[in-house]
Amino acid sequence: MTQQGAVLQGYNNELVKCIEDLCMQKEELNKEIQQAEEEKSKLQHEIQVLNEQLECVCENLAQKVASRNELDKILAETEAAYMKILDSSRTLLNVLKKEVGSLKHTPELKSNLT
Repeated sequence: MTQQGAVLQGYNNELVKCIEDLCMQKEELNKEIQQAEEEKSKLQHEIQVLNEQLECVCENLAQKVASRNELDKILAETEAAYMKILDSSRTLLNVLKKEVGSLKHTPELKSNLT
């Protein structure tokens, strides 16, 4: 019976050692889990900060695009008005040249010019 007790004691010692090893593995895994949770929390905070920055940049970009579109509209209207002015100036110049040319051919003006 003492031999069975010794065998049983050997099994018990081995079992205790296995349990202790499992407890150490669990503690190590708990440390790794804690580190991973801290890293996750840190990354989530960084994502939140980046999302807020992205939202600000998007709003700023939208305002700038709207301003540019308004400037494009004003520029197009101004260029169109300027082209009308150029056309009108050209027409006025042509009319004036014709009038001056026809005045040179009238007898009264020829005598006044000489």
